[in-house]
Amino acid sequence: MRRSLAGVALAVTSMVALSFLIPLGALVMSLVKEQGVTAAQQRGAALAPVLALTTDPDALREAAAGLDAADHLVVHLPGTGSLGRSKAPADLLERARRGRESISQEVPGGWVCLQPVVLPRDEVAVIENFVPEAELTRGVAQSWAVMCFLAVGLIAGSVLVADRLGAKVVRSSKRLAQASRALGLGDLDARVEPMGPRELHDAGVAFNAMAQRMNELLAVERELVADLSHRLRTPLTALHLASERMAGTPESARVEAAVCELETELQAIIAAARTPLAIGPMGQGLLATERPPGHGSAPAAGAGPRSEAAEVVRRRTAFWAVLAEQQNRSCSLDITQEPTAVALSDDDVAAVVDALIGNVFRHTPEGTAFAVAVARTAQAVELVVEDGGPGIPEPDRALSRGASTGSTGLGLDIARRAATATGGTVRVTRGPLGGAHITVTFALAAAAPSGHRTRFARRRRR
Repeated sequence: MRRSLAGVALAVTSMVALSFLIPLGALVMSLVKEQGVTAAQQRGAALAPVLALTTDPDALREAAAGLDAADHLVVHLPGTGSLGRSKAPADLLERARRGRESISQEVPGGWVCLQPVVLPRDEVAVIENFVPEAELTRGVAQSWAVMCFLAVGLIAGSVLVADRLGAKVVRSSKRLAQASRALGLGDLDARVEPMGPRELHDAGVAFNAMAQRMNELLAVERELVADLSHRLRTPLTALHLASERMAGTPESARVEAAVCELETELQAIIAAARTPLAIGPMGQGLLATERPPGHGSAPAAGAGPRSEAAEVVRRRTAFWAVLAEQQNRSCSLDITQEPTAVALSDDDVAAVVDALIGNVFRHTPEGTAFAVAVARTAQAVELVVEDGGPGIPEPDRALSRGASTGSTGLGLDIARRAATATGGTVRVTRGPLGGAHITVTFALAAAAPSGHRTRFARRRRR
């Protein structure tokens, strides 16, 4: 591309330079020739008054010497011959004498100017002034050399400017191509510094935005895999409890082994989903910057998913209550009878409930009591899950995704991200039962367009 731009600049500038050089060269030659002829005519006109006063050869020679052109001035006197060496043809002299007209004409070796002068007795003398060829072209070569030098400098400068412009364009294109190849080989951190013309600058900005968006989508996909895998731990917990009830039967050992193997595989899937991604020889880790579907920004009023949090909590708590009874756990449920619509789907709310109650079953010994409550405030719905276990020693660390000790670290993060999606929060404290007291706050969703209200169960305890 640089060669093409330099070639175009060379061709265009050369044509422009030639279009000016040729007329200018001809004009310079014409001006120099005209100046030489004009000077010769002026010398002849200056000698004419002297010839009108006297025809003395000595006086005429002295006057010619004073004009600084004695070698080229010749006076043709009537009847006495010529004073000097004539270069004009005889017929041209006769024509000037008889016709009494001034003649300026090119002759071999130069230019001759004939000036007739009428003497007192009606005789005609002719002043001849010869201009050599060297005087007619004096300074032309130097002028042409200067113009050619300027033209060459102009051409070289235009080619250099075009090459520098082409280098800038080529450099931008090469960097964009290198970044594209690196991204294709798996370097997810490959970026390009936007530079060059506006079009290439915009292409660089678009490439960086594309690479960033691709990173975000990959991170979302990996986090979604981890979240979905974590949800499978709920039925696994039920299988564990069922296998424990089968203890002593011939099938119990096989079922327990299968459940343990399934849980191991599930744990491996979660760990793999949280491992920095490597694509090709240049793969780099990813940082989740976008939440999976259902965990995004709060939807606009009247749009997006809606769920009655109280109903979902009641259903999921009923499921866990059966398992709690098998482990001699005391389970209490306190649900408000007011509407509790939140901007989440039923599956998202259920995932939060399963994550929080599942943590109670996994991290507290059998027989540990727990309680679930749903309350409504002026602008939010509060879901509270507390237990009588040892509690959470580092609440801030537990809320960090993948940072919890002794678990996958996804349960509380699922709750946190679901709450954040609606504009709510998650708090971890120590409750009245002596263990962890987790409060998940969901912002109330806008009123449903139909104005329909779901009927809720009254407040009760189990």
